[in-house]
Amino acid sequence: MSVYVDLVKGIVQDVRKNGVRSFVATQADQAITRFTAGLSWNDVRSLLRGDPPGRPNPRLKPHTEGFWLHIKPTFYHKSVTKIGHTFRLGWLSTFLFLVELITGIILMTYYAPTPERAYADMLRLLSNVPFGKLMRDIHRLAAEAMVITVTLHMFRTYFTGSYKAPRQFTWFTGVILLIVTLGLSYTGYLLPWDQLAFWAVTIGASMVEAAPPPIVGQTLNLLLRGAPDIGANGLLRFYLLHVIFLPVLGIVFISVHYYKVVHHGISLPSSEEAVGEDTARRVPAEKRVYFLPDILVDELMLAAIVTFGMIAGSAFIYGAPLESHSNPLSTPLHTVAPWYFLWIQGLLKLGDKMLMGVIVPTIVFGLLFVVPYIDFNPSRRAKDRRLAVLAGLAGALALVVLTFMGTAKFGVVGAPAQEVIQEVIPEEGVGVVRALPYDEFAPGAYDTFSLPEGMPGRLGHVMEEIKKRVERDSGLPAGHAVMVIEEWQQDLRKITLRVLWTPSGASQEQQFSKTIYIHHDANYSAH
Repeated sequence: MSVYVDLVKGIVQDVRKNGVRSFVATQADQAITRFTAGLSWNDVRSLLRGDPPGRPNPRLKPHTEGFWLHIKPTFYHKSVTKIGHTFRLGWLSTFLFLVELITGIILMTYYAPTPERAYADMLRLLSNVPFGKLMRDIHRLAAEAMVITVTLHMFRTYFTGSYKAPRQFTWFTGVILLIVTLGLSYTGYLLPWDQLAFWAVTIGASMVEAAPPPIVGQTLNLLLRGAPDIGANGLLRFYLLHVIFLPVLGIVFISVHYYKVVHHGISLPSSEEAVGEDTARRVPAEKRVYFLPDILVDELMLAAIVTFGMIAGSAFIYGAPLESHSNPLSTPLHTVAPWYFLWIQGLLKLGDKMLMGVIVPTIVFGLLFVVPYIDFNPSRRAKDRRLAVLAGLAGALALVVLTFMGTAKFGVVGAPAQEVIQEVIPEEGVGVVRALPYDEFAPGAYDTFSLPEGMPGRLGHVMEEIKKRVERDSGLPAGHAVMVIEEWQQDLRKITLRVLWTPSGASQEQQFSKTIYIHHDANYSAH
C-alpha cells in the first residue's frame, strides 16, 4: 500500500514542479518509446516526415531491442530494393501466411473436425455467420495465392543464382517452406468434407500407399489416414496437421529463413559483383536504404493493396467451392487432385503408380534440396550458367505440361453418352440444366429429334445445345436426347435426361440416363 502512496506523491510533486502539460507529454513520450522499442516521440515525428536519420541512428534500436523487427535487416542495399529484383515475393509470402493464420483462427471457432459436424458447419458458416462466406473465401484465396507466390519466389531465387554460397542453407529452408505451404493447402483441402475435397484428398493420399517397400507404404497410409480409408480419424489428423503442426513448423522456418537473410543479406544483382564475390553485407553509407521508414512503407503499401485485392476478389469474383456432402460410395467422374498437384497426376498417366507417383516426385524435391551443393559454378550471371538456366526452364516447362496432362479430361475419356450428361448435368457443380430458372422447367417430354419450331425460353436454348453436342459426337450414331420434366411434389420437379443412340450394326437403341430433382427455392440460377 505504501508503494502506491509513494507513487501518487511522486506524481503530485512532478505535476506541481513541471505542470500538467509537461507531465502528460513526458509520460506519453515514455510510453511511445517503450511501445516502439527505442523511438521517442520526436524520432517518430522525424521518421514520419521523412527526415534523414541522426547520428547515432535511433531507428536501429527497434531492430536490436524489439521483438517484431529483430528478424528484419536494419538497412538494405539500394539495388535490392528495386521492385524488379525480388518483386517483394518473400514479404508477400510471409504476409499471406499471416492472413492464413488470422482467418484460420476465426474459422476454427465455427468448425468441428468430425464427419457428423464438418459439412454442416460449412453450411452454417456460409449462411448464418456474419461475413463467414467472405472469411472462408479469403482464407482459400490466400492459400492458393501463397502456393503461387512461394513457387515464384523459388524460381526467382534459382534463376538469379541467389542460392549460391553463402546462402545454401537459406535455400534449404526455403524448400522446406515450399513443402510446408503445399502441406497446409493439401491438409486444409479435406476440411469442408464435401465430395470435391474427399475424393481429391483420397487420390493424393493413395500415393502414400504406393511408397516402396509395401510395408512402408501401408504403414505411412495408416499413419496419415488413421484407417485403411479416410474417415473420422483421417479428418481429425488432417485438421491437427493443418491448424497445429504445419503452422508451427512454418513459423519456425520462416524465422530461421529471415534470420539467415539478415545474416547474409539479400544478394545483389549479379552484374554489380565480381564473379565469386558476395558484398551484400558491405553496404556503403550512401547506398543504404533503411528499413524505417522506406522499406516499412513499401511493405505496408503492398500488404494494403493485396488485402484490398483479396477482399474485392472474394466479394465479387472468387468463391471457395463447396460441393455436395462427401460420399465414399460414389466416385465423381473425372476426379482430380488439387491443382498444385496436377503435375503428379500427369505423371501417373505416364506409367507405374510407384515410380511416377512416389519415386519421381521424391527425386524432384530431393534435387531441390541439394541444388546449392551440386552447383559448383561460382558465377551468378546468366551467361555463365547456361546449363543451370536451361535446366530451370526445362523444369518449368515440364511442370506446365504435366499440370495440363493432369487435368480431368486429358487422356481420360468416358463413355460418350456419359460425357454428354456430365457436361450439362455435372455430378459436382451446377451445369446448364440446373442453372435454368425453376419456371423454365415446363412439365413434358422434349426430344431433340423433334423439338418444337422456335422453342421459346432458356430451356429451348439448352435443348438446342444438347442436340448439337449429341449430333457431333461420332460415338453416338443416330443419337438424340430426351428430357422428361415431371411435377413430383409441391415446388419440386423431377428432370430425367436420356441420351439414346444406335450402335453400328445393331438394331436395338441403347440409352444412358440421369435423374435430378429441382426445388423451387434451390436458386441454382444465381450461381
